[in-house]
Amino acid sequence: MKKNKKLLKNLPNKEGYYGSFGGQFIPPELKKPLEEIEKEYLKAKKDINFQNEYNDLLKNYVGRPSPLYFAKNLTKKLGGAKIYLKREDLNHTGAHKINHCIGEALLAKRMGKKKLLAETGAGQHGVALATAAAIVGLPCEIHMGSIDIVKEYPNVIRMKLLGAKIVEVNTGGKCLKDAVDSAFSQFMNEYQTTFFTIGSVVGPHPYPMIVKDFQSIVGKEAKKQIIKKEGRLPDYIIGCVGGGSNAIGLFNEFLDDEVELIGVEPAGKGTAVGQHAATITYGSEGIIHGMKTIVLQNKEGKPNPVHSIASGLDYPGVGPIHAYLKNIGRVKYTSVSDKETLDAFVELSKIEGIIPALESSHAIAEVIKLAPTLDKNKIIIVNLSGRGDKDIDYVVKLLKIN
Repeated sequence: MKKNKKLLKNLPNKEGYYGSFGGQFIPPELKKPLEEIEKEYLKAKKDINFQNEYNDLLKNYVGRPSPLYFAKNLTKKLGGAKIYLKREDLNHTGAHKINHCIGEALLAKRMGKKKLLAETGAGQHGVALATAAAIVGLPCEIHMGSIDIVKEYPNVIRMKLLGAKIVEVNTGGKCLKDAVDSAFSQFMNEYQTTFFTIGSVVGPHPYPMIVKDFQSIVGKEAKKQIIKKEGRLPDYIIGCVGGGSNAIGLFNEFLDDEVELIGVEPAGKGTAVGQHAATITYGSEGIIHGMKTIVLQNKEGKPNPVHSIASGLDYPGVGPIHAYLKNIGRVKYTSVSDKETLDAFVELSKIEGIIPALESSHAIAEVIKLAPTLDKNKIIIVNLSGRGDKDIDYVVKLLKIN
């Protein structure tokens, strides 16, 4: 791979595009509110007081920097490359989501908004936002599909304890895509007083840019940590991809380096039978939730039903930045099945004493396949984007554990 020169430096452009992906495909009445969000965000980026408050919360509230842990037991068992885990699961609330939720909550308060609104799939974004809402003193409303409410009930309880209002979504597939639809609809009715805090690098501009920027702390830390530990950059970086916030958070700092980047999508019950959410691998260009990107869709351009064992990856689209990186060949995107994911969940738990989120287990499954094929002098960093507490009840049923 040839070294790139500041790959995303001048992106997005003024219209919010990354190459041919991104933009704003929204009702005219939302143009001005989103312009106001972008304008205020760009001011906040340069405001030392805003940045100091944000960084103080990351350090003293979230618990950053998160460790970069050498998984020696897994490395030994696989017998190949050295495996490092970026421990986002150790953040307050248990995942990477808190990184951008804190930032968006502070931005909402700065803008004088009266309420935070969001969608959630696995509940990690919902928990993180409810937490951020509590810290900044704003009410919070979370839309969640009824299927995910059952699968991820521990997170539902957490959100309620944190003071959030949960809106159960029973339309469509009753999962993440439908929760996004529902939350967008609510935002349309109250955009003057409400800040919509999208949970990934998806949606209309400027949301992909904002979430990417807040999540870039993951890669910034990982680069410093691996150089300190190994004296050089890694050879491979791996992250799971649904909307893609945890992956781009880690990838962003390494885009201009000679490091192979791998995004892992959910192959679900099987791509042959169509029960998957491997958007980049099997999708086509389309429009969803206010952005032009790659979408799993039918001939009429409507999103297809999708499936993943991980609620946070159960989405028929992907962030436009990932679509762009796929299009220019900078990132390799692959997929793993539900079975491989569940096996990886169990393996990491037993080998390293770390119970990963089912979302993160997709990345671990790819590591389990890749590491044994590499020389022992190679280095892999995988983003362990969340912990699996939320998934235990669901996994127990799948594995029929008494």
